[in-house]
Amino acid sequence: MKKAVLGAVTAAAVVAAALVPSGPSVQAATRSAASAPPGFGSALSSVQQSSWQTNASVNAVAVAGNLVFAGGLFTRVRPPGKARGVGDAARKYFAVFDRTTGAPTRFAPKVNGPVWSVATSPDGKRVVIGGDFTVVDGVARSRVAMFDVGTGKLVAGWDPAVNYRVAALKVTGSTVYLGGSFGSVDKMTRHRIAAVSLSTGALLPWDPDADDDVHAIELSADGTRVFVGGGFVEIGGRSSHSLAMLSAATGAAYDMPAAEAIPELTPDCDSRVKDIEVQGNKVFAANAGSGIGCYDGVLAADAKTGKLIWQSHCLGATEAIKAIGNWLYKGSHAHDCSADGGFPDKTGMHHLLVYSAITGKLGPWFPNATAGGETLVGPLSFASGGNDLWAGGDFVEVNGTPQEGLTRFTNTPGGAAPARPPAPKVASARANKVTIAFETVLDRDNLTLTYSVYRGSTRIGSWSRTSNSWTKPTVTSVTDSGLTSRQTLSYRVEVSDGRNVQKSSTVSVKVR
Repeated sequence: MKKAVLGAVTAAAVVAAALVPSGPSVQAATRSAASAPPGFGSALSSVQQSSWQTNASVNAVAVAGNLVFAGGLFTRVRPPGKARGVGDAARKYFAVFDRTTGAPTRFAPKVNGPVWSVATSPDGKRVVIGGDFTVVDGVARSRVAMFDVGTGKLVAGWDPAVNYRVAALKVTGSTVYLGGSFGSVDKMTRHRIAAVSLSTGALLPWDPDADDDVHAIELSADGTRVFVGGGFVEIGGRSSHSLAMLSAATGAAYDMPAAEAIPELTPDCDSRVKDIEVQGNKVFAANAGSGIGCYDGVLAADAKTGKLIWQSHCLGATEAIKAIGNWLYKGSHAHDCSADGGFPDKTGMHHLLVYSAITGKLGPWFPNATAGGETLVGPLSFASGGNDLWAGGDFVEVNGTPQEGLTRFTNTPGGAAPARPPAPKVASARANKVTIAFETVLDRDNLTLTYSVYRGSTRIGSWSRTSNSWTKPTVTSVTDSGLTSRQTLSYRVEVSDGRNVQKSSTVSVKVR
């Protein structure tokens, strides 16, 4: 690997990135292109930016400053656009990328087993990985390890010994929370969830004791509550299926009414929370259900009371969510969102979507990924520095372009251009008048577009129209009046998303 490609990691690389400002408090489905950021309707463009890729699944991603940390089942990374084995470099199970360029850095620990979880400390100085490994950089590390971000070195002496997979991590200023399938930490009983000291790695007395796997851990903004997702039905001393709110001090479970929106565990339905996101006074939970019609959606709850705010009911397991501004981005293999007023079944897989974080309505962001690899799911994990979204998974294409395992989207102005509109249909059935009919087209990151009809170089009017990929194009008919009989006129349509403009071909008609 050429040194020019792999940049050195320094402490300066953890400078925090600027946050995307929150959008206006409106429903996603009704937001107009005129009020959107340049060229797109949510916080991000649907056009993927260049980044390196992997040769197998990325299970977890995290961001600290200008670094992106990725863990998974991969063993090599390669440049964008390249086939496997072309220009690649060894990065076994864990890799670190430059957030600006998407290229790998020299931070390249040697890990001897798959990585299933990655988390960074609030100050960006530490990164923790969890998984199935037992050795890191030639040193014994039992399924969890910590690195100094500034040096890229393993933190000496920080070595909790976990007896089985660590699949979930959350790091605070003093504590590292662990979740997974394990039964002990440092030979002390800890069923699937535990906490250790950030500074020493010593096991803490916090012990909620989950009766099934833990897949996700997050904290409330004030640090007093721990939100846990998984497949359990009992945790923190009380019954709570799949989603729980625990005391950060004692591990005892609080009442969380929103969990009642998730169906009870039955032989025909096992709906598990796979990811949790906290934003201000809201907590979001993403579910993946096994069983026909079992709950696969996303819900929003009050982070203090645990009461349900909204709930989506799309079918197709949701694996990853991330809140940016007033938008909640979702990675899944959604195939039926008709219960939410969205696309019906048999319209294909919609692996990347966005909701209004306020209302839960589907919003204007429709990039896509093609599933492949080990799990055939697509996106499995999200991370953001505030103005971007890094997605890891087992996909092999993004927006029809080969890109395996890892991709990113940003708020770079422009977005996806609308499709080119077909030529309008024109007719002159009445004296001195022409009727012009035009169809709506699609845009991957806008729902509402502006259509303008031109007679020659003269614009005769503009109209806003909303369209979705799962509905037929709508047709708008307008009349151009006061024309001179027997003259031949030409008409065309232009469609704009507020930045990008597409023009139809021109058609002519003789005025009656």
